[in-house]
Parts: sequence; structure tokens; C-alpha cells
Amino acid sequence: MTPNTRKSSLWRFRGRLTPVLVAVGLVLGVSAPARSETIAQVGFSPDSPEDSARVLVLSVIDAAKSQIRMLSYSFTARDIVDALIRAKGRGVDVMLVVDEKGNRDNYSQKALRAVASAGIPVRLDSHYAIQHDKTIITDGVNVETGSFNFTDSAEKRNSENALVIWNLPSLAKDYLAHWQSRWDWGRPFVP
Repeated sequence: MTPNTRKSSLWRFRGRLTPVLVAVGLVLGVSAPARSETIAQVGFSPDSPEDSARVLVLSVIDAAKSQIRMLSYSFTARDIVDALIRAKGRGVDVMLVVDEKGNRDNYSQKALRAVASAGIPVRLDSHYAIQHDKTIITDGVNVETGSFNFTDSAEKRNSENALVIWNLPSLAKDYLAHWQSRWDWGRPFVP
């Protein structure tokens, strides 16, 4: 396998997630699939730069056309902050819910101030002991989830995974309802 070959698997689906019957293959690079097909991609960190959970998470944000809804336990990664701000700059409606206790340190506060200063609404959720979700829903059809915190440690030091299910509106609808409940329980972040 060459250094530029993406090692992650690509799964194609017919219908809902349960009948995973069609194909497992290798793909080059990470990009959003054609809108008409439902596929899943997985990335792991820390792996090589072209093969990581981080690259997959950034591809989801960069591919968003109209909406990003994000749930985060811990939020410090500058490249993810920058990707969200770029998305907002290209007209994407971006909103975040983060765990209140998991984002009290200076690194998290700096990241939250940066996105809030860019006009991205952020809410702090303290309804649960830990709001431990790590999820991004885009355009009402795509879902990224997994263990990957949106942090420098997740990108460089921890063993993490990210799974993206592209173009499955029924799944995205369930995740959006979950996101909305956390948004409703949250309180606005004030920089």
C-alpha cells in the first residue's frame, strides 16, 4: 500500500444501516460521496496524516453546504475551530453544544471564544454528569460520531475512532433530535 492510499474501509448501504451487504473497499483520500449513495467511512487516530480520524472529521465540516450541528465533550483543536469558522464564512448555519465541565480550561475557553466571536452560537450543557457526545450532523443527512474528541490530544496522542455515515437522512434526523434536546438544556456561552 502506498503512503497516499487511504487504509480506512468504505461501506455502501442499501436502505437503513442494518443490511450492510454491498461492498468493503479501499479509497484514496477522504471526500464526501456523491449525494445519491449512502456510505460509511472510518478513520483512526493517531495514524498517518492522510489516514486519521482528524482528516475525516475535517472533511465532514468542509463538505457541509447548509448546516452543521455539533456536540462535543471537549473542544480545543484549532484546526477544527478554523474549519467551523470557514464553514460559517461560506454561509453554513453552524451551532455547537459542548459539555460545560469539560470545557473550563484555558484551551477550551480560547476555542469557544474563537467560534463565538465568528458568530457561531455555542451552548454549554450541564444537564448530565457529563455530556459525552462527540458528533457532527451536516446538511440533515450526514452523521460523524465515535470516540474522537475535538481536541489536540485526540488528534495526536489518544487512540480514537471516527465514523461518518454519509447520506442517510433517517439516521441524521435521530441525531438532530438528540442534538436539539442538548441545545434546549444548554445555556448560552458568553465569551
